[in-house]
Amino acid sequence: MEFFIISLLNGVGYGLLLFMLSAGLTLIFSMMGVLNFAHASFYMLGAYMGYSAARLFGFWPALIVAPLAVGILGAAFQRLCLRNVHKLGHVPELLVTFGLSYVVLEVVQLLWGRTSLEWQLPEMLSQPAFTLASTAGDGMHLLWGAPAAGYCSGSGTAATTCTSFPATRALMMGVALFMLLALWLLLTLTRVGLVIKAALTHPHMVEALGHNVPAIYTLVFGTGTALAGLAGVVGGSTFVTEPGMAATVGALVFVVVVVGGVGSLMGAFVASLVIGLVQTFAVASDHRVAGWAGIQGGPTVAQLAPLIPYVLLVLVLALRPSGLLGSRTRP
Repeated sequence: MEFFIISLLNGVGYGLLLFMLSAGLTLIFSMMGVLNFAHASFYMLGAYMGYSAARLFGFWPALIVAPLAVGILGAAFQRLCLRNVHKLGHVPELLVTFGLSYVVLEVVQLLWGRTSLEWQLPEMLSQPAFTLASTAGDGMHLLWGAPAAGYCSGSGTAATTCTSFPATRALMMGVALFMLLALWLLLTLTRVGLVIKAALTHPHMVEALGHNVPAIYTLVFGTGTALAGLAGVVGGSTFVTEPGMAATVGALVFVVVVVGGVGSLMGAFVASLVIGLVQTFAVASDHRVAGWAGIQGGPTVAQLAPLIPYVLLVLVLALRPSGLLGSRTRP
């Protein structure tokens, strides 16, 4: 039971991290029609800038400083480079963002090196958020924080096994849910959200009403990259901060966006949770997927886990090309 609960929470946490990444990409595409191939690179920049900011100012200020810095860099890239090639079509945009991803990777390796970095986290994040303790004949108990010394010990019928859930993962889940709520409130209940949605469908009318549509595009692109930077801070401190972290999640982010429905924020949320849960439980399974085919010593489910999101992508494109919650035609 403890294994199921912790695996469920790990799957939800990983899915929420994917949502934090895909939310920014979804916002950029739904607003500007730009598939940003460098989006995962801004995620990596957020992790590295967060690491440096945490060493200078502490972890909590880094949660604000690093995303703001990444958002400013993203806005500057859109204003100085992407805006100039936007009128040339989608292919130049893809090539420019694809090239940017390599530039960011080389810059990161030059400034921070090629090895992984170890974060200095606050004491409250260095211990478990809670612990599930199970005693034979006495059931399962929930303990907040770390158990007392010697609590998880004993043998035979008096043995107590403990399974902990890291505080960093709990923080990641909380930040992702807060971000979802903030985006929903911004886009549905504020004048800024109204202008952004109007600029998506009727940019010339919005410009005629006195709004600077190019500036709105820059603001949206910067916001999307800032969200990726925020994901980098919490993801880098929870998992690992190293130069290959962008490549690890880069393709998965596009899978999430397509499966959920391109341009659908809620679709990205649902797809992120589905992919996070399926992958987490698949990685923990040691069953072999070969007996029904008469193959001896075939691969285990855990070995096939990296393929599952892409199989899901193929199925969704074949059965529902618009995605789980996407519209069939873009406005």
